[in-house]
Amino acid sequence: MKLAIVTAFPPSKVTLNEYGYHLVKQFRLKDKIEELILLTDEAVTPEDVYFEEEGCKITVKNCWKFNSYRNILTVNKAVNETKPDAILFNLQFLKFGDKKIPAALGLIMPYVCKTKKIPTIVLLHNILEQVDLNSAGFTKNKLLQKIYGTIGTVLTRFLLSADLVALTIQKFVNTLKEKYNTNKVVLIPHGTFETPPQPDFSLPPGPKKIMAFGKFGTYKKVEVMIEAVEEVRKSISQELEIVVAGTDSPNTPGYLEEMKQKYAHVSGLHFTGYVAEEDVPKIFGESAVVIFPYTSTTGSSGVLHQAGSYGKAVIMPNLGDLTDLIQDEGYRGEFFEADDVASLAKAIKKVVEDDVYRLELAKANYKAASSLPMSEIAEMYLSYFDQIKQKKLIKVPG
Repeated sequence: MKLAIVTAFPPSKVTLNEYGYHLVKQFRLKDKIEELILLTDEAVTPEDVYFEEEGCKITVKNCWKFNSYRNILTVNKAVNETKPDAILFNLQFLKFGDKKIPAALGLIMPYVCKTKKIPTIVLLHNILEQVDLNSAGFTKNKLLQKIYGTIGTVLTRFLLSADLVALTIQKFVNTLKEKYNTNKVVLIPHGTFETPPQPDFSLPPGPKKIMAFGKFGTYKKVEVMIEAVEEVRKSISQELEIVVAGTDSPNTPGYLEEMKQKYAHVSGLHFTGYVAEEDVPKIFGESAVVIFPYTSTTGSSGVLHQAGSYGKAVIMPNLGDLTDLIQDEGYRGEFFEADDVASLAKAIKKVVEDDVYRLELAKANYKAASSLPMSEIAEMYLSYFDQIKQKKLIKVPG
């Protein structure tokens, strides 16, 4: 099979780049695949697509740009040139741009591919029906929120023109089945990027590191974490450091630089900038606890699965998709009220002062992560592609 994957890929800074990396890493090892066609953005070179293990041939086609109005044409051209046997789209609603028209045009691509009769699966990491448009940084205007909701419904119907739409949270599956009266949606869990051998769960000597990881500035705000750690420092003797690992969200350029200036007086505060793939194990391994300083959520959390794979305790807001993941996949964490400094401070104090409890959370999360390795997730997609090819999926209006 020649499988094309439409995705961002490191060193691209476009969202879902890391997920794209791990999809490619696993698909290339599958016997069913003779060639992977990476339909990616302009930042990626063939030299960037390097893996130590031998695998199938990988062809890199730079065929789209973030916020380009021509992506639907350039991706279509790349598909015509490479002639894949199947296509997988690794998507969320702002995958192709943070400007409304380029973002929307990008989401029509699966429909175009389906018209070519190429077996097509869309992996959709979020759905607008479950996104707080205000907290997630889309808009605070109530009228615009309704307009975006209508546009989102139209775009979702285009996505459902694919042979299958895979969602990472069961609640998303239920929502789309009910709203769109479709059987084209299935649950394929997010999966765990890497599952290292069971860690010893020990921490390096020195201060305990409180870490947040991701792209910050919209619904991921570091202020609440920094101020909560400052509160905890007032009441415990344990020395703590704060690590903000990652970059600005594309929607909020300059946010982290602003935070550096605002909290320049805070001791033991570190901003790492972009974390290269090879440095991720070190960042997680040195952390005592991983914080999710979110005001809302927009889909399944890759950071939670990473924290689990490295055996880390987590502290999360008690809202939305994170709560669902805890229930559905067996993760555990200490909860706090979103955007509440006092609530987060209480949670941090509970975890860092009680090593028995911290280890209990860490071990439970490693167990949850180990049950869903990315290799099995890739196999699920191949199984669904086989079903599509054999016309085993029941076709009803989507």
